[in-house]
Amino acid sequence: MSVKIRLKRLGSKKRPFYRIVVADSRTARNGRFIEELGYYNPLTQPKEVKVDAEKVNYWIGVGAKPTDTVNRLFKNNGVYGEQSKKEAAVEEVKAEDTVEETPAEAAEESTEEVSAE
Repeated sequence: MSVKIRLKRLGSKKRPFYRIVVADSRTARNGRFIEELGYYNPLTQPKEVKVDAEKVNYWIGVGAKPTDTVNRLFKNNGVYGEQSKKEAAVEEVKAEDTVEETPAEAAEESTEEVSAE
């Protein structure tokens, strides 16, 4: 089963409104979907996009592919950037922890060498 993150069209004629959903690629555009991730309103100025970034990154992590339009919306609104910022912050904290431990370990090793002589 191929899973896509795509737009589901709502609204009346000439007044589009879209929901961003996770759906099986074989279902109809406005057919059954697995989960709703947010919405997109192209009629407002500026265009309004509201998305749950955690859910998006989860679905991408398990193999869902965003369509070209949805991918563009995510990039323009920083959905991918939020996750990468969180990951970068976690990696930075880990790097700081290892940097702090390294001088302490080096000091212990130098005192052990001196006492052994």
